[in-house]
This record gives sequence, C-alpha cells and structure tokens, in this order.
Amino acid sequence: VGDNTDLITMREGLKLLRKKLLNCMKVLADFAMEYRGLPMLGYTHFQAAQTVTLGKRASLWLHDLYLDFLDVEECISSLKLLGSKGTTGTQASFLELFEGDHEKCRELDRKIARKMNFPGVYPVSGQTYSRKIDSKILAILSGIAQSAHKFSNDIRLLQHLKEVEEPFEKKQIGSSAMAYKRNPMRCERIAGLANFVMAESQNPPITAATQWFERTLDDSANKRLSVPHAFLATDGLLDLYYNVASALVVYPKMIEKHLREELPFMATENILMDGVKRGGDRQELHEKIRSYSMEAGLRVKRDGLDNDLLQRIAEDPEFPLEKADLEELLIPEKYIGRCKEQVEDFIATDIAPLLEKNKELLNLSVEIKL
Repeated sequence: VGDNTDLITMREGLKLLRKKLLNCMKVLADFAMEYRGLPMLGYTHFQAAQTVTLGKRASLWLHDLYLDFLDVEECISSLKLLGSKGTTGTQASFLELFEGDHEKCRELDRKIARKMNFPGVYPVSGQTYSRKIDSKILAILSGIAQSAHKFSNDIRLLQHLKEVEEPFEKKQIGSSAMAYKRNPMRCERIAGLANFVMAESQNPPITAATQWFERTLDDSANKRLSVPHAFLATDGLLDLYYNVASALVVYPKMIEKHLREELPFMATENILMDGVKRGGDRQELHEKIRSYSMEAGLRVKRDGLDNDLLQRIAEDPEFPLEKADLEELLIPEKYIGRCKEQVEDFIATDIAPLLEKNKELLNLSVEIKL
C-alpha cells in the first residue's frame, strides 16, 4: 500500500510541476516574441562573439524548459503502480486468498490500476517497486533545476552588464551594506534551490544501486527525505522562475551601447569582402584590418578610449571604402542571421500548440516574499 501511495503522490507532484513549467514557458514565449528582433552581443567563453537577439537568447531558456516538459509528460503517462505483490513480490498470499486462481491475481492488479487511473502495474517487483523509478523521477527534477540555474546565471550576468534585470520592488533593499545596489536576489535563490535539487537527485541512484535482494529497509529513510525535499525545492524554484521571467526589465540603450562598442570588430569580414569587391587586394586588406583591429583593441583596453577601428580604415587612402560605406555596414540587424525566424518557427511549431492544448492550466499566480 505504501509504495502505491508513493507512486500516486509522485505522479500528482509531477502534474503540479507540469502546470508551473507551462506557465514559465508561456511568459518566456511572450518575452522571446517581443524581443525576437532586438540585436545584442552574443558571447562564447563570455567573450564578445557574433550578434544574437534578446528574443533568441530567451528562446534558449524556453527550449530547455520545453525539453523538461517533454520528460515530465512522458513520466506522467508511463508511470505505473506496484499493485499487490506481497512481502517478496511473489503474490503468494493473494494466490492463497484466491485459492490458486492466477487470473484473479492478475485481475486484482488490473482493478487497482484502473481505480487509480494508471496505465497498469509493474509486471515484477520485490517487496517494493524498483527504486530506479525514484532515480528517474528525480533525474527529471534535476533537469528542471539545471534549466532554471542556467536561466538564473544568464540573468545575473545580464544584470551585471546593466542590460536586463530581474524585477525590483519600490521598497526592496538591494544590499544591507550598500544602499545603491540591486542584488539579483531572486535569481540567487533559484540557483541555490537548483543546486540543492541537483545534489538531492544523487540519493535515489545510490539507493537503487545498494538494495539487497527483494528489499532492505535502509532505503525508506533516504527516500522519505530525498524525494519530497526535491519536489518541494523544485516547486519553489519554479515559482521564482515564473516571478522573474514574467517581469524582466530590459534596457535597450545599454544593449545597443555594448553592441556598438564591439560591432566594428564583428563587421571586419564584411568590410574585407566589400573592399575586395571594389578592387582591393585581399591579402593586403586583411593585413591592414588585422593591424588596425589590434591597435583599436589596445586603445580600448589599455587607454579606456572609444573603438576607432572604422576611423582608421576610413583614413587609409589605400582602402577603397569611405566612412559612409563603413557606417552602412554597421547596421546591427545585418548580423543577427536567422534569429527572428528561429524564434518564430520554434514558438509557432512547438510551443504555441502545446500552450493552446493546455490553456486551462495557464493561470498561475505566485507571491514571492523578499
């Protein structure tokens, strides 16, 4: 009875998390669509790389949650009950009760599953269902925690750059020591809870691996702690995720400022190609751009001055491009590739149908105490 109850409880817990995932996905989808065309710096190794858009970056957070949602859906639909298996899983006492009628033993399991609205019971077990089930479920919760942690990391970095911030209440204290600060407290809470869930997800694999034969009691103490704690922490971090994602504050001018500072470097390939089209020698122009880029970069980093790469190129009489030609190459939208289309296609194909199918669940309301 206890194990059947545990399986029912975990399934209901997954359904609650499913609702919160859907609501987080809804606000992220709205955000991604709103900012799908806003160019901003992309980063690899946290060094400026090719231009992305804010909406495209949000689509990455959304895609992680989408993968988690698919895992939750699969687990809810495939989870079964233990049924009535007895002390060592042999159903010996039930066979005795039914006077040797094996079909009645089978029918009892089927009736239990139907009564609890499960697709069936696990065909064989010891005294308990395989603890690999707990391992699988907490791996899914760990996946949600990984997605939330990644989101919180990105927001914290963007807040440091003054480009995107988590919501901040009028009377909220950002730091007990420095009155001007706006610490990303909610995202830090997400990260802390996510770390706990990911660590807690290691308990069920150990329990599953160390069971003796049909069952040992040492699994119960661990299970009674690790499973509910992981569910409660995941529930809390999704509340925080929704609260942050539904009220992100965007600063387009700061986003543009940082992009403009790096855009001349990113435009060098286009500048080189245009120079060659106008009769320049590719090797010579490449060397000039390389040299000017190094000088301009040193000027920015060492002296704290503006990026003057374009000015250097424009003033070179051997470079077949005027200042106006170079400025034309610095339109940020020229460098975002298919960001807008990727966001639109992903949401239209994968997210919108899923949200429409589950629209009765899109009514989440959370209250976060600061």
